[in-house]
Amino acid sequence: MKAVISIESLASSFVVTLWTPLFVGIFVAIVVYALWPRNKRLFDSAARMPLRRD
Repeated sequence: MKAVISIESLASSFVVTLWTPLFVGIFVAIVVYALWPRNKRLFDSAARMPLRRD
């Protein structure tokens, strides 16, 4: 029974130490990309896309 607890603890610490910072970094990179001034024109045109008449 004790081995199961240590494996769960090992898996939990692995997730916290590796995957959480990785996903936080990916999230921050996406937010920076979305808010970068050079991309404003692209996102503005994409936002108006549903309102265009073709």
